[in-house]
Amino acid sequence: MKISKVDVWLVEGVKYNWTMLKIYTDTGLTGVGEATNWPGSPIVEAAAKHAGERIVGLDPMRTDFIWTKLYRDLNWIGPYGASLCAISAIDMALLDLKGKALGVPCYELLGGAYRTEIPLYANYWFTGGGHTAEEYAAQAARVKAAGFGGLKFDPFAHTNYLYGDDLSTNLSLTPDAQRRAVDVSRAVREAVGDDTDIMIETHAMLNLKTAIQMADRLAELNIAWYEEPAGPESAETLRAIRERLHPAVSICVGERHYTRFGIRPVLEKYVCDVIMPDITRCGGPSEMKRMATMAEAYNVLLAPHNPNGPLSTLASAHVCASVPNLFRQEFMFHDVPWRDSILTHPIEVHDGKLALSDRPGLGVDLVEAEMEKHPGVRAARAGFYV
Repeated sequence: MKISKVDVWLVEGVKYNWTMLKIYTDTGLTGVGEATNWPGSPIVEAAAKHAGERIVGLDPMRTDFIWTKLYRDLNWIGPYGASLCAISAIDMALLDLKGKALGVPCYELLGGAYRTEIPLYANYWFTGGGHTAEEYAAQAARVKAAGFGGLKFDPFAHTNYLYGDDLSTNLSLTPDAQRRAVDVSRAVREAVGDDTDIMIETHAMLNLKTAIQMADRLAELNIAWYEEPAGPESAETLRAIRERLHPAVSICVGERHYTRFGIRPVLEKYVCDVIMPDITRCGGPSEMKRMATMAEAYNVLLAPHNPNGPLSTLASAHVCASVPNLFRQEFMFHDVPWRDSILTHPIEVHDGKLALSDRPGLGVDLVEAEMEKHPGVRAARAGFYV
């Protein structure tokens, strides 16, 4: 069996474009994957097409060989970014194809299932109203009513660090913005009660002083984690923050850390309690499993980042099924109505858990005609999406 062709589609998603990929073989067997990243989705699309051309003629069952070949070939243009998104999609599609060839779900190829119902936390649940504490509380209550055991949000969003062109504040927050962040977070905690996990996102948009101040003020709310208090550039910066944070505050990082090599210094310096690799960026399901195994050695939990399309959701869930150190997986509470219609089988979510089927591979195929009804938006859009 040889790879004969790789096709790529840009599909409009709820926050940004999804980049979908399909591998074809000379036997008729196919596999599907996703390379979604933002911004710059046309760059990711081009990278996926180029990487796809490089694997035509190869044996698709040699999944690790193809991953390593692409990583080494494309390392010359950088070991991160668009090239890793392309590798992630190809790895996902190859694992799907291999599972279909062998008649087993992907989690069996990753070592077998600890669980087939994956606990989720909700993101993008706050889009139905304004940005007052009262409106956040009302929407958070709906998340809890739907059975989700956790939710995430950025209480600093829609303040002076987002939107506009003035960066002279050096990623600071005004006193009013700080009070608003605390008020919104407290309202959410009161709305969901003490038995629901609250994750606080910062988007690495606060300077060190402000990040530490806000973590201290939010510690009383028993937050599950404080996400990306600094960017991925330096584990030493994260170490400095960790040493000054309130001891009750856990750190979660990883959505912008690519591969096991990228997450290694974070683990070695003990600067996080949870890693959140993104399956469409980090190197795909094979690499996420490796990263999770590394994290297990440091007693660190896995909580996959996933504001992406439906294949990302399913592939992440297969990895989550196969690891002992799972916390929760991210899930988009509000999504486009065609999320499930571009798949041959809908994603099954009940009471805040994703139920994996025992169908081979990822358990779905892409519906090409439906994807083509929702082409990606190619014009660049300014501003931040939170």
